[in-house]
Amino acid sequence: MDMRRFIKQWRFTIVLVASVGLGAALGYWIGPKAEKLKPLGQLFLNLLFTAVVPLIFFSLSSAVASSSNLKRLGRIAGLMLVVFIATGIISSILMIGAVKVFDPAKGLSVELSTPQETSSGTFADKVVQTVSVPDFPALLSRRNILALIIFSVLVGLASQAAGDKGKPFREFLISGSAVMGHVIKLIMLYAPIGLAAYFAYFVGVKGEQLLKTYARIVALYYPLAFLYFVGGFSVYALIAAGRGGVRRFWANILPASLTAWGTGSSLAALPANMQAAERIGVPEDVREIVLPIGATIHMDGSCLAAILKIAVLFALAGKPFEGIGTLTGAVGVALLCGVVMSGITGGGFLGEMLIVTLYGLNPEMLPIAATLGMLVDPPATMINASGDTVAAMLVTKFINRKT
Repeated sequence: MDMRRFIKQWRFTIVLVASVGLGAALGYWIGPKAEKLKPLGQLFLNLLFTAVVPLIFFSLSSAVASSSNLKRLGRIAGLMLVVFIATGIISSILMIGAVKVFDPAKGLSVELSTPQETSSGTFADKVVQTVSVPDFPALLSRRNILALIIFSVLVGLASQAAGDKGKPFREFLISGSAVMGHVIKLIMLYAPIGLAAYFAYFVGVKGEQLLKTYARIVALYYPLAFLYFVGGFSVYALIAAGRGGVRRFWANILPASLTAWGTGSSLAALPANMQAAERIGVPEDVREIVLPIGATIHMDGSCLAAILKIAVLFALAGKPFEGIGTLTGAVGVALLCGVVMSGITGGGFLGEMLIVTLYGLNPEMLPIAATLGMLVDPPATMINASGDTVAAMLVTKFINRKT
């Protein structure tokens, strides 16, 4: 590859990495004063979140509406769920092996506090609130993404069922998807400034706290997360598309990964992921179904974190984290936290509450789990978001084999 081609392919990634490095260095240099830069980062985050709702609606509904092969659509959905569950199990097992070798609770010192009050209601009530909303305007909030996804799929199916009468509406959905794609490209032009400001704030304001608190847990999770990110995703990309797929994946995924790390949100990284998947060569119908849904229910990084939280809480409670039943159950709980609970508003906290409740642990351990979640959130979110793109590559491989 000649230098001009290399620069053309990697220039935006190079710019983003440089801006992140400069932001982190600036934050370290000016310390807490970096908080003044947070509004610049918040502007970037707000722009992304403003675009996420229409992006998901038009992408999903147009993908369903324009599908000429409903059988292929069903296969995409089925393969997507298989890939999501399989990678979640793999990440959970990887963390189980790590905590067996490296005791994450050794030397842990925490101050217990009273956990926040959570909303009343049964689990069934929470599920209903997650998959539906009482009024249409509520669909326009990113707090109800799973309900929006279901509504978008229904709109796409209904526009197909309407036949010729629905043709103008289907064209509107397809046009809306194309327009939102260009909106995202415009927003991403601001990404270097927004991410630099966010990383400056993160390092300057929270860096010292993160270095001094829960150092042993950070020392376990961060290297393992990067191992899974680099090694695991390279293997998945190799399976999906050979060596060329690995090259295309790493040539395009870093903008989305850095966005996820800097903003702490898989949804914020969705626009960059959509661009990356297109450049990698993921078909439009696959990426417009797998990526929006994956941003809500596919959470390999959260599975890694859930196993770590369970192991730490078991150690603090004096319970052995061993035995086939216990370890298999932990994988199941990790999938539940990472796949199901992530779609619920406040899903991270509810996932931690689920762990404490299911295992009958002291409620005062909830803040411990919440603090663990905060500390490992950046790499976990990076894995959650980037994993959606490599999952779309895997779905593409298997759907092409069957069609």
